[in-house]
Amino acid sequence: MIKPVLKITVCSAILLLAAGCSGYNRLLKSNDRERMYRAALDYFEKGKFDKTLQLFEEIAPYYQGTAREDTILFYTADSHFRSGDYQLSSMEFDDLRKRFGRSPFVEEAEYKYAMGFYYLSPPANRDQSSTYMAISSINEYLQRYPNSLKKQLCLVRLDELQQTLYDKSYLNARTYYKIGRYKSAVVALRNALREYPESPHREEILYLTVKSCYELAANSVRALQRDRYLDMLDVYYTFVAEYPESKYRRELDRLQKTARAYLDADRSEATE
Repeated sequence: MIKPVLKITVCSAILLLAAGCSGYNRLLKSNDRERMYRAALDYFEKGKFDKTLQLFEEIAPYYQGTAREDTILFYTADSHFRSGDYQLSSMEFDDLRKRFGRSPFVEEAEYKYAMGFYYLSPPANRDQSSTYMAISSINEYLQRYPNSLKKQLCLVRLDELQQTLYDKSYLNARTYYKIGRYKSAVVALRNALREYPESPHREEILYLTVKSCYELAANSVRALQRDRYLDMLDVYYTFVAEYPESKYRRELDRLQKTARAYLDADRSEATE
């Protein structure tokens, strides 16, 4: 008894689907633009963004210069946004906010314009152009709409994006240390702290700076070693002052003793 019922149910579903597709295709080919407009909005509400986009693509040219042009542009952009095409949606939201400054959709368009770049922001080991765009766009949105209901979410997103930049700066500098390019590592690590002194990676950056300075001095020709060991000690004392209880303290203390032993020996030879 179950199999015939199941067969009837499946057949009914197929017939309904075919009828639905047939009705949509007829609508798409029709010249009833009013009906297509309303159907596009209805499909949007049902989450059928591909059909929304197809219908609006058909009728958009006929509504240029009318009161509905910004509506069609907004829902087209939002359909792309909700479908995950953030690159295209950001372009369309940007077009809307520039051309329709008084549209009721402007605030939402500017928010989603910024959020598109947020979603495009890649992991820290990749180029961060979208991250910078997202930070700039979100800040611009908050300046224009300081009382927005989305303010707290925007602030959370800004913190996430800033963390990505912290991570990027740290990872770039650490890479030089890992491949043994200690002179470049010292420069990159110091630049990382200069650019982001509040970085949550500050302890690790200072630690790697001490080690890079030490390795640079240890592997230098004798004429350069004295100044480079002195430079290493300067960074070491900065580290100890900021992180006296650090888990890296014991390791760096040993390096400091080696550096001081070299400098003491060098001073003794100079006075002989």
